[in-house]
Amino acid sequence: MEAKAKQKVVADVYTGTVIAASDGMPLPGVAIILKGTATGVITDADGKFSIEADKGQVLEISYLGYKTVTITLGDKHDLSILLEEDNQSLKEVVVIGYGTIRGRSNTGNIRGLELKKISQTKRDAKVSPNAGYSTYDTDSDGMPDEEFESEAAYSPGGLGGIDTNGEPLYIIDGVAVRSEIIDKMEPSYVKSYKIIDDIDAIKIYGGKAVNGAIVIKTKKLSGTKKKEFKELVEKYRISDKDLNTFDASQKIPVDNNESYNPFEENRFENASATPLSTFSIDVDNASYTNIRRFLNNGQMVPKDAVRIEEMINFFKYNYPQPKGDNPFSINTEYSDCPWNPQHKLLKIGLKGKEMKKRELPASNFVFLIDVSGSMADANKLPLLKKNLRVLVNKMRGKDRIAIVVYSGAAEELLPSTSGFDKETILATLDKLVADGTTAGGDGIKLAYETAEDNFIEGGNNRVILATDGDFNVGPSSDGDMKTLIEEKRKSGVFLTCLGYGMGNFKDSKLETLADSGNGNYAYIDTEDEGERFLGTGFNSSMYTIAKDVKIQIEFNPMLVQSYRLIGYENRKLRDEDFENDAVDAGELGSGHTVTALYEIIPAGVSSPYFTPEAELKYTHANTVYNNYTSELATIKFRYKKPDGDVSLEMTEVAQNKAVPMAKASADFKFASAVAWFGLKLRGSKLVPDTATQHILHLAKEGLKNDDEGYKAEFIKLANRVE
Repeated sequence: MEAKAKQKVVADVYTGTVIAASDGMPLPGVAIILKGTATGVITDADGKFSIEADKGQVLEISYLGYKTVTITLGDKHDLSILLEEDNQSLKEVVVIGYGTIRGRSNTGNIRGLELKKISQTKRDAKVSPNAGYSTYDTDSDGMPDEEFESEAAYSPGGLGGIDTNGEPLYIIDGVAVRSEIIDKMEPSYVKSYKIIDDIDAIKIYGGKAVNGAIVIKTKKLSGTKKKEFKELVEKYRISDKDLNTFDASQKIPVDNNESYNPFEENRFENASATPLSTFSIDVDNASYTNIRRFLNNGQMVPKDAVRIEEMINFFKYNYPQPKGDNPFSINTEYSDCPWNPQHKLLKIGLKGKEMKKRELPASNFVFLIDVSGSMADANKLPLLKKNLRVLVNKMRGKDRIAIVVYSGAAEELLPSTSGFDKETILATLDKLVADGTTAGGDGIKLAYETAEDNFIEGGNNRVILATDGDFNVGPSSDGDMKTLIEEKRKSGVFLTCLGYGMGNFKDSKLETLADSGNGNYAYIDTEDEGERFLGTGFNSSMYTIAKDVKIQIEFNPMLVQSYRLIGYENRKLRDEDFENDAVDAGELGSGHTVTALYEIIPAGVSSPYFTPEAELKYTHANTVYNNYTSELATIKFRYKKPDGDVSLEMTEVAQNKAVPMAKASADFKFASAVAWFGLKLRGSKLVPDTATQHILHLAKEGLKNDDEGYKAEFIKLANRVE
């Protein structure tokens, strides 16, 4: 009994949305606190939250200008909470990143505030759910508490004297306004105000809040005053579009603990001197969902976080099913290059054979779960557990699941268990709690050993690693991990990496692991993304139909002066590696589509991005003679069966038949628009036209076959970057 009492059991996860009772609109930035504890979260831009708690605990929901609500948690785990406006004086706690200070009650006016800096102290959820927020009511004398620690001082010049080395965003009664309004409005109208630091403000209000936000609530006005003030707010209102857009070069804070592998974009190659281009396919799409996270937070996307091939391959394309025994179909299309009108684009698309559920082999899955302290955030372990429940519910009786966890040490929590016993598997997941350091190397070794011990001949043997990538105990360098994974992949066990979180997210490590371990890699930024990758995309994510897939293109120099591969910088191979079966390459899943784009400078076209080689006296390297006047390129594909060691080869010829962009397929237009946007985010020097409106126009023309709405979502994201 004593041992049982000491056992650490994780609480349930409760989710919900907080809505204003007055208009039914979601409320961002609402504090959700477990009463009697220092644990809490804030709602996101859509008013949503997720918090771990026990049945019977009490949630206290509070927001500036609204009545505080308390809810006792029960069996219902998805909550809808209405907040009513509070017309009484507010008595609030001033909260900063390292502690709390009691603010004094205030119902008078603010004669003036000069803020030397908005606090940039990082939030610590264990200290307070509102860290980064500073809330004021005016005191009985009309002034805020002078002892507030963010260096507030006062001047008689009104609210306009705010100096943050860059303007904060002003929100007046829920409306974003330009700062000039502060000098125009009557100070006595102010009832209360709140200061939000840059990181939290960006999450709530987008890129315009890069210097933080000052949220002002005014008193109820009537008559002429009400009419005049409403007109003033409308005059200085910031439109919703402007609020959610930012310049691509704007320096919005990004946590420098995140890491990405640096690379330079591919340059143009001389087709006469270097006619061959060789690379491995890449089915990962982590880069796109990570970019989505940055843009949704209003943050500038780090250059090296942008891998264009992963952006393109996030989306589904309408390629036909393969015929006969071929594991994938091959599709080519040749049209105009939208960002360089004198150039062309060659699109190469693969579509993996779709397997029906009854055709799928038995699976031997080992969940390798990071439960170190860095995984405690709501968008890490709690979200991970929700996602893996989706996968567990896909399991059949012939499938098996084991669970290995690692923090200070590695441990097998659940031995290999039949997919029929979902209750036991889910109960084990529910018990997970984040604590300790990160012995990632030990966890990987134990997970592979567990997979090998339960290996299914002819089956789908796979380790599923879920982590933020923050390995800091044992083998942790990218080189050490790469060597370890390369050795383990010889066992025939595949690897899937699921990346979680923000702030200390180690994309570089997870990309290295997936690329080295016969694997794929996804970044899970939301519950919906977990459902997409592990639910609706289960077959393509988890069942490999062809491994070590390589592509080699031979360009015809009679028709192609120069070419460059868009993206795939980290997947390029030496030409001689194409026929070397010992060289690893990417895996293709059931029903998966893979797309690659080549930008081509046709023969005879003058371009500032390519300089032909000089004519030589003794060598005529640029003189080309052949009879293939209609063939643009020959494309060769090599692949192995999932349990094979010898490659098979397929060949496709791309004809020199360019169609105008107006007649190109919707797939061509949309993939080109995504690549164009990625090149813009990376600040490519090879793209003369980076106008967002041109990218959006092309993307909208390609907006077909979008049942799940992801292409429409892309258009909204691209519209946020000027």
